[in-house]
Amino acid sequence: MAARFGKVNWWKAAVIGVPTLWLLVLFLVPFAIVFKISLSETAIAQPPYLPVFDWSAPAALLESARKLGTQSYQFLAEDPLYFNAYLSSLRIAGISTVLTLLVAYPLAYAMSRASGGLRPVLVMLTVLPFWTSFLIRVYAWIGILRNEGYLNQFLLWTGIVDTPLAILNTNTAVYIGIVYSYLPFMVLPIYASLERLDGRLLEAAADLGCTPLGAFWRVTFPLSLPGVVAGALLVFIPAVGEFVIPDLLGGSQTLMIGKTLWDEFFTNRDWPVASAVAVMLLLVLVIPIVLFQRVQARSV
Repeated sequence: MAARFGKVNWWKAAVIGVPTLWLLVLFLVPFAIVFKISLSETAIAQPPYLPVFDWSAPAALLESARKLGTQSYQFLAEDPLYFNAYLSSLRIAGISTVLTLLVAYPLAYAMSRASGGLRPVLVMLTVLPFWTSFLIRVYAWIGILRNEGYLNQFLLWTGIVDTPLAILNTNTAVYIGIVYSYLPFMVLPIYASLERLDGRLLEAAADLGCTPLGAFWRVTFPLSLPGVVAGALLVFIPAVGEFVIPDLLGGSQTLMIGKTLWDEFFTNRDWPVASAVAVMLLLVLVIPIVLFQRVQARSV
């Protein structure tokens, strides 16, 4: 019995320890390094910040620690550019999440109501875009949305518009790119919730005099909320820090924190300020994750 109990504990420790070690090595340690850089001073050097800890000399290590400061965070608080970039990123990510939900829910609902043999095919078609490089898919939208692109050619051919629409290099193009790129992340969690829905609940609602639309809002949609919340987080969180889509499809007026972060790292070469921007972005994104965990804990 003791040997069996020890074996069970060993397996439990392994199951818990592997993801914990993964988070420690690939998340907490890099975050600690970035946080340390955010407390450093900018310098014309390689790397372009001070101080660099000298682990071989404890005295120098303590001296370097004394030089750490919060000047980068003070700079973020004083410059309205970063505050506006955060707000713009949250706004664009929020609108994109809502648009993605409006497109994804009907798709997921149709997939869940399809025949058993057709569902795997529909799921494969949903994840099929992932077989192509993300960058190539975003570049493809440049050819579609530009003034001489396929979309404007179609609109001109059908007579809907007389002159080409200026879609590329606008926030509209950014919304289109985000919705297209992150649509599977919204569809699959909602489909998983709808696919597990017990059809007898809808039959009971119909027997009680509920219309199909009423049964949807009273039964189907509430039971699919966990998938909706999960999909919304999977879209909203990466969309806030998105860089490729606003850089390629957005214009000069498109202000997002991902582009600001890139400029600080590679154009201004101000790594302490860029690290401070990254730390603040992470803290902003932790809030919806914590709220989601609390909602999940209450629903269990």
